[in-house]
Amino acid sequence: MKFNWGTGVVLAFIGFIAFIMYFVVTMFADNRFKNELVTEDYYGAELLYQKDINKLEKSKELTVNVNYLRTNDGLKVVFPKGFDYKEITGKVFLYRPSNKQLDFETSIVSLSDSTLLIPDKRLVDGRWNIKIDWQYKGNSYLFKESIIY
Repeated sequence: MKFNWGTGVVLAFIGFIAFIMYFVVTMFADNRFKNELVTEDYYGAELLYQKDINKLEKSKELTVNVNYLRTNDGLKVVFPKGFDYKEITGKVFLYRPSNKQLDFETSIVSLSDSTLLIPDKRLVDGRWNIKIDWQYKGNSYLFKESIIY
């Protein structure tokens, strides 16, 4: 069999296709390349995003917004001082971008003062996204921020 440029082009295409197929199979088979969505119901959450935008806008109208600080006991979430802490309800969601198993949600049911303490044992050092969705006297507010703990 004579080796000419046409045979070389065909062999180059076959080599290229084999190279691409190797990477496709590797990406699907190897557990190191597993990617996770932030939420399982991504499209449903996207439809509700306008409500979050409205809550963020409402939060900007506050003179003092929710704040947080790191203490020896954990992460302390501080609600505005002018609000009656007994009427504050909602949820605090902490999302760990690097490990889905560390994500957790805490309800704001009954506060003993204007702060909520998230224990240190629940948080590992590193980056967290905190989302505080809270209500006070019929108004809904939202606080979102990336923090380094």
